[in-house]
Amino acid sequence: MKHLPKHLQPRWRYLAVGIESWPDASIDRGAFQRELWYAAGNLLGDPGSADADLTVFAFRFADGEGEAVVRVRRGEVGSARAAIACIGEIDGASVGVRVRGVSGTVRACSERYLGRAGGKTNQRDVAFANERRSAWKRDESYDVRTDDGFVGATGLDFE
Repeated sequence: MKHLPKHLQPRWRYLAVGIESWPDASIDRGAFQRELWYAAGNLLGDPGSADADLTVFAFRFADGEGEAVVRVRRGEVGSARAAIACIGEIDGASVGVRVRGVSGTVRACSERYLGRAGGKTNQRDVAFANERRSAWKRDESYDVRTDDGFVGATGLDFE
Protein backbone atom coordinates (compact mmCIF):
# COMPACT_ATOMS: atom_id res chain seq x y z
CA MET A 1 0.00 0.00 0.00
CA LYS A 2 1.39 3.40 -0.98
CA HIS A 3 1.71 6.47 1.21
CA LEU A 4 -0.59 9.41 0.76
CA PRO A 5 0.97 12.38 -1.01
CA LYS A 6 2.34 14.94 1.42
CA HIS A 7 -0.42 17.47 0.70
CA LEU A 8 -3.07 14.86 1.66
CA GLN A 9 -1.43 13.65 4.89
CA PRO A 10 -3.06 14.80 8.14
CA ARG A 11 -1.41 17.73 9.94
CA TRP A 12 -0.96 17.57 13.68
CA ARG A 13 -0.46 19.92 16.60
CA TYR A 14 0.99 18.83 19.93
CA LEU A 15 -0.35 20.18 23.24
CA ALA A 16 1.89 20.20 26.31
CA VAL A 17 -0.38 19.38 29.26
CA GLY A 18 0.53 19.85 32.93
CA ILE A 19 -1.15 17.56 35.49
CA GLU A 20 -1.28 18.19 39.24
CA SER A 21 -2.87 16.06 41.94
CA TRP A 22 -2.37 15.00 45.55
CA PRO A 23 1.04 13.47 46.35
CA ASP A 24 -0.33 9.95 46.89
CA ALA A 25 -2.28 9.82 43.60
CA SER A 26 -1.33 7.11 41.13
CA ILE A 27 -2.18 7.94 37.52
CA ASP A 28 -0.98 6.08 34.45
CA ARG A 29 -1.05 6.82 30.74
CA GLY A 30 -4.01 4.55 30.00
CA ALA A 31 -6.19 6.17 32.65
CA PHE A 32 -5.34 9.66 31.36
CA GLN A 33 -6.09 8.61 27.75
CA ARG A 34 -9.44 7.12 28.80
CA GLU A 35 -10.49 10.29 30.67
CA LEU A 36 -9.37 12.39 27.71
CA TRP A 37 -11.55 10.37 25.34
CA TYR A 38 -14.54 10.50 27.71
CA ALA A 39 -14.17 14.27 28.16
CA ALA A 40 -13.93 14.80 24.38
CA GLY A 41 -16.90 12.51 23.73
CA ASN A 42 -19.07 14.20 26.35
CA LEU A 43 -18.19 17.74 25.27
CA LEU A 44 -17.81 17.42 21.50
CA GLY A 45 -19.95 14.37 20.75
CA ASP A 46 -18.79 11.42 18.68
CA PRO A 47 -18.26 13.32 15.38
CA GLY A 48 -16.35 16.15 17.08
CA SER A 49 -14.27 13.74 19.12
CA ALA A 50 -13.36 11.80 15.98
CA ASP A 51 -12.42 15.05 14.20
CA ALA A 52 -10.10 16.08 17.04
CA ASP A 53 -8.53 12.58 17.23
CA LEU A 54 -6.96 13.19 20.67
CA THR A 55 -4.09 10.83 21.44
CA VAL A 56 -1.67 10.83 24.37
CA PHE A 57 1.73 10.82 22.73
CA ALA A 58 3.98 11.00 25.83
CA PHE A 59 3.16 10.78 29.55
CA ARG A 60 4.93 11.13 32.90
CA PHE A 61 3.41 11.32 36.40
CA ALA A 62 5.07 11.00 39.83
CA ASP A 63 4.66 12.51 43.30
CA GLY A 64 1.49 14.39 42.43
CA GLU A 65 2.92 16.16 39.37
CA GLY A 66 3.06 15.12 35.76
CA GLU A 67 2.97 16.15 32.17
CA ALA A 68 1.79 14.78 28.86
CA VAL A 69 1.99 15.50 25.15
CA VAL A 70 -1.41 15.21 23.45
CA ARG A 71 -1.63 14.96 19.65
CA VAL A 72 -4.56 16.70 17.95
CA ARG A 73 -5.51 17.52 14.36
CA ARG A 74 -4.41 20.99 13.26
CA GLY A 75 -7.84 22.65 12.99
CA GLU A 76 -9.15 21.22 16.28
CA VAL A 77 -6.81 22.80 18.84
CA GLY A 78 -9.58 24.91 20.42
CA SER A 79 -11.86 21.90 20.82
CA ALA A 80 -9.01 19.87 22.28
CA ARG A 81 -8.18 22.58 24.82
CA ALA A 82 -11.84 22.67 25.90
CA ALA A 83 -11.98 18.88 26.26
CA ILE A 84 -8.77 18.83 28.32
CA ALA A 85 -10.18 21.52 30.60
CA CYS A 86 -13.16 19.24 31.35
CA ILE A 87 -10.97 16.63 33.05
CA GLY A 88 -11.35 16.93 36.83
CA GLU A 89 -10.77 13.39 38.10
CA ILE A 90 -8.70 10.42 36.96
CA ASP A 91 -9.14 7.00 38.59
CA GLY A 92 -10.84 8.62 41.59
CA ALA A 93 -8.06 11.16 42.18
CA SER A 94 -8.87 14.85 41.80
CA VAL A 95 -6.60 16.50 39.26
CA GLY A 96 -5.84 19.94 37.92
CA VAL A 97 -5.03 19.89 34.22
CA ARG A 98 -3.87 22.82 32.10
CA VAL A 99 -2.44 23.28 28.63
CA ARG A 100 1.03 24.84 28.87
CA GLY A 101 1.47 25.40 25.16
CA VAL A 102 0.90 24.24 21.59
CA SER A 103 3.55 23.30 19.05
CA GLY A 104 3.87 21.83 15.57
CA THR A 105 6.36 19.08 16.47
CA VAL A 106 6.85 16.78 19.44
CA ARG A 107 10.44 17.92 19.84
CA ALA A 108 9.55 21.62 20.00
CA CYS A 109 6.70 20.86 22.38
CA SER A 110 8.99 18.94 24.75
CA GLU A 111 11.80 21.48 24.64
CA ARG A 112 9.63 24.57 25.15
CA TYR A 113 6.94 23.49 27.56
CA LEU A 114 7.85 20.27 29.37
CA GLY A 115 10.36 19.44 32.07
CA ARG A 116 9.41 22.46 34.15
CA ALA A 117 6.60 20.90 36.20
CA GLY A 118 6.66 23.02 39.34
CA GLY A 119 9.58 23.23 41.68
CA LYS A 120 11.06 20.73 44.07
CA THR A 121 8.60 18.80 46.19
CA ASN A 122 9.68 17.97 49.70
CA GLN A 123 7.92 16.53 52.71
CA ARG A 124 7.89 18.23 56.09
CA ASP A 125 5.86 18.37 59.29
CA VAL A 126 3.67 21.42 59.88
CA ALA A 127 1.22 22.64 62.51
CA PHE A 128 -2.20 22.66 60.89
CA ALA A 129 -5.61 22.79 62.64
CA ASN A 130 -3.86 22.68 66.03
CA GLU A 131 -2.15 19.37 65.23
CA ARG A 132 1.19 18.26 63.85
CA ARG A 133 0.66 16.90 60.32
CA SER A 134 2.66 15.77 57.29
CA ALA A 135 2.73 18.16 54.34
CA TRP A 136 4.31 18.27 50.89
CA LYS A 137 5.61 21.67 49.80
CA ARG A 138 5.65 22.76 46.15
CA ASP A 139 6.92 26.27 45.57
CA GLU A 140 4.63 28.35 47.82
CA SER A 141 1.79 25.84 48.23
CA TYR A 142 1.36 22.93 50.62
CA ASP A 143 -0.62 19.69 50.44
CA VAL A 144 -1.45 18.81 54.07
CA ARG A 145 -2.54 15.25 54.95
CA THR A 146 -5.63 15.18 57.17
CA ASP A 147 -7.80 12.33 58.42
CA ASP A 148 -10.12 12.76 55.41
CA GLY A 149 -7.43 13.09 52.73
CA PHE A 150 -5.50 16.17 51.65
CA VAL A 151 -6.10 19.89 52.05
CA GLY A 152 -4.45 22.54 49.89
CA ALA A 153 -2.85 25.41 51.84
CA THR A 154 -0.45 28.32 51.40
CA GLY A 155 2.29 29.72 53.61
CA LEU A 156 -0.19 32.26 55.00
CA ASP A 157 -2.26 29.43 56.53
CA PHE A 158 0.64 28.55 58.82
CA GLU A 159 1.41 32.04 60.17
